[in-house]
Amino acid sequence: MEKILKSKLGMIIVAIFVTFLWGSAFPFIKLSYALLDIQANEIGEQLLFAGYRFFLASILISFVLLIRYKKIVLQKNSIRPIMKIGLFQTALQYFFFYIGLSYSTGIQGSIIAGGTGTFFAVILAHLFYRQSDAMSTRKIIGVFIGFIGVILANIPQGQIELQFGFGELFLLISALMGSLGNIYAKQYSHQFNPVYLTAFQMMLGSFFLLIVGIFKAGAFPFDFNFVSFGMLLYLSFLSAAGFTLWNSLLKYHKISLVSMFMFLIPVFGVSLSSMMLREALTGLIFLALMFVITGIIIVNKSSKAQKEVKIPAPK
Repeated sequence: MEKILKSKLGMIIVAIFVTFLWGSAFPFIKLSYALLDIQANEIGEQLLFAGYRFFLASILISFVLLIRYKKIVLQKNSIRPIMKIGLFQTALQYFFFYIGLSYSTGIQGSIIAGGTGTFFAVILAHLFYRQSDAMSTRKIIGVFIGFIGVILANIPQGQIELQFGFGELFLLISALMGSLGNIYAKQYSHQFNPVYLTAFQMMLGSFFLLIVGIFKAGAFPFDFNFVSFGMLLYLSFLSAAGFTLWNSLLKYHKISLVSMFMFLIPVFGVSLSSMMLREALTGLIFLALMFVITGIIIVNKSSKAQKEVKIPAPK
């Protein structure tokens, strides 16, 4: 598997697979909200459902570690990295994501959260990897074009005024938190096994979501049936597989190169939301999607091949 992840072709195939999984999360979460009768103002239930998802995902990854290494031992020197990654990549990212998505459509969520993650990744890569991933005029233009797409996605059909509210703001914050988590995951993946880091950071992040959710909604407020529980299991699987593979890609490839494929998240998210949620694909949505994709392609267009400089993980 390591050989596949290191190769260019393997990286492309795995990145497309992961972005498809993440794109499918938008309609599946919205459908789960409907099946479990989770309303937009029921923040406790939203966070509890997220906590269930990521706790189950961490258990799935732990089984993989057990099968491969026969035992799982928490390394003392990995506690701090796990806390940092878990805080940003799971706890804070999905705290804001689950709340924000409840106030947004699946299509809007796909474009805002899926699209802007790439641009935040570019900006943060400049701050953390200035010698190899510095900002350029090309990247600035790409970021600007991409954010125009985000703005267009929030203009109601047939109206001129922009509608950017609570949900959209939380989705933006979620994308920023996720990009920070990716930075820490890359830095520490050179020191620890990415699968090991993903399992423990996800479990830690799920504890945060579960505690907040239980405090506000109780431990078992849901009436699961076969379909809703199946959706929970699917969301857990896509988290386990997606983050494990993505963090492994970050270990072997530049952040800017891997993040190029994140433009597929809004593509998959918009397409699946339209099919599964029966959300209308208006001309403005298509235009917004084109702006986001164009911006990401411009940002990631190769200029000169640069050798990435490895920097030590922050203390």
